[in-house]
Amino acid sequence: MAKISSNGLRWIGVPVRAFAMTFLFTLLAFAVALLLSILGTMVYSQVKHVAPNLTFAYRHIAFPFAITVGVIVLVLSLGMEIRNYRQRKTLEGIERAS
Repeated sequence: MAKISSNGLRWIGVPVRAFAMTFLFTLLAFAVALLLSILGTMVYSQVKHVAPNLTFAYRHIAFPFAITVGVIVLVLSLGMEIRNYRQRKTLEGIERAS
C-alpha cells in the first residue's frame, strides 16, 4: 500500500487560514447587515414620511454588527484551526511510528 507523504505541518498556516476566514465572514456579515439595514431604513422613512438617513444604517447598524461577527469568527476559527493542527500533528506522529 502506497504511503502518502505530507510535506510537514506548518504552524504559519494556522493564523493565515483563521484570518482569511475571518475576513471573508466579516465582509459577508457587513454586506448582509448593510443590505437589511438599508431596507429597514427605507421602510421606516416611508412609514414615518421622513427623509431616509442611510448613513445611520452604515454607522450604527452594519459596521458594529460586522465588527462583532468578525471578533466571534476570529476566536472560533483560531480555536478550530489550532485543534485541527494539533490533531494532524498527532496523526502524523502516529503514522511515522507505524
